[in-house]
Amino acid sequence: MGQVLGFEALKQQVSDGTVDTVLVCAVDMQGRLMGKRFHAGHFIAGAWEETHCCNYLFATDLEMATPDGYASTSWEKGYGDYVMKPDPDTLRPVPWLEGTVLVLCDILDHHTHAEIPHTPRAMLKKQVGRLAALGYDAMMATELEFFLFARSFDEISAGGFRDLTPISAYNEDYHIFQTTKEEHVMRPIRNHLWNAGIPVENTKGEAEAGQEELNIKYAAAMDTADYHSIAKHAVKEIAHQHGHAASFMAKWSHERVGSSSHVHQSLWQGGKPSFYDAGDDLGMSGLMKSYVAGLLKYAPDYTYFLAPYINSYKRFMKGTFAPTRTVWSIDNRTAAFRLCGDGTRAVRIECRIGGSDINPYLAMAAMLAAGIAGIEEGLELAPPMRGDAYAGEGGSIPGSLIAARDALKGSDMLRQAMGDEVIDHYARAAEVEIEDFERVVTDYEVARNFEKA
Repeated sequence: MGQVLGFEALKQQVSDGTVDTVLVCAVDMQGRLMGKRFHAGHFIAGAWEETHCCNYLFATDLEMATPDGYASTSWEKGYGDYVMKPDPDTLRPVPWLEGTVLVLCDILDHHTHAEIPHTPRAMLKKQVGRLAALGYDAMMATELEFFLFARSFDEISAGGFRDLTPISAYNEDYHIFQTTKEEHVMRPIRNHLWNAGIPVENTKGEAEAGQEELNIKYAAAMDTADYHSIAKHAVKEIAHQHGHAASFMAKWSHERVGSSSHVHQSLWQGGKPSFYDAGDDLGMSGLMKSYVAGLLKYAPDYTYFLAPYINSYKRFMKGTFAPTRTVWSIDNRTAAFRLCGDGTRAVRIECRIGGSDINPYLAMAAMLAAGIAGIEEGLELAPPMRGDAYAGEGGSIPGSLIAARDALKGSDMLRQAMGDEVIDHYARAAEVEIEDFERVVTDYEVARNFEKA
């Protein structure tokens, strides 16, 4: 596997002409890489210390609009600068782009150089720090599902996003022959990410035509979020280089299953898994039971961070392997929370609520906050649900972005864990999405109402 770069190694590569471009990137509210392309000579001469970006990058929507209602920035405040502070531990090659390396940045106040609390990396850092104060490290992994399409982003856009044709014609779950046809895209994705220092385990076909899954080895929470964001960006770029579009939209067609991003999580202490207890029937420690009880109790509070768009909620449908009820079960893919590796040192909990459209920093921060609350409150875990969770009882996942927004705004737990400023900021982000959707007349409405109403 490739390694992240040390600064001295970068200087040598710039000197010998191997590297000429440095992508200096921030991760925005939507989980995208935003930033600047620096000439590598200028970066090593001084820009490695800091650069600047407009603060609207963390108060915008998917269309890069500048909606009102944010306390952090506005037209009245003039849209000033934030500091982008490169994190040297994230400096790595970008093998799919010639002569290019990438570094991720923390976002700081221009005057105080304090981290901006509503930025994604800062939010996850805070929860990791809270956990460290309790003596634990969070080890996590995300599964990235996405669809590959026969045509490119530009071709699909020019066609009005109609006639969306997946790269394959049938369900390719674990299907070796069909995925062989897609190796001209998937093989470079695996190899380029590996050479960028991201510990790729495998790719596989998923349970729909043209649907793929990318699995990366578990790691410390911050590393996992970094890996996820870089990998998602890489998938889009590499697919584009080969004439295809890769979409992480949670539900691109009501006739197809959606794409998820399951999050596996456990706590460790001193390099050993703290979720494991050999004396328990399922191998679950008391710590794990309280953590999972927190995930269950507060699931409605943090659902927004797992399903941030109107479209996200179209995925929660019976019989699609996307959950509808906030219950836990043992190795059961109908439940929102699946116990994996029961009876072994690898015992962990998998959250199946999140779609492929999550921002991993926000999703992981919110779940850590809920798990910490479960530990601090000494919550007891109810017995596992058995059988078909779709037909069973238990709490329901919020059914719409409006419901998730309301639960987020009213969450005392998240306000205590993250701060009022952060929760109000993301509640406003949800409102912006809702307001934008509600003003648009959809194809569904025209087809249904044009003649018949």
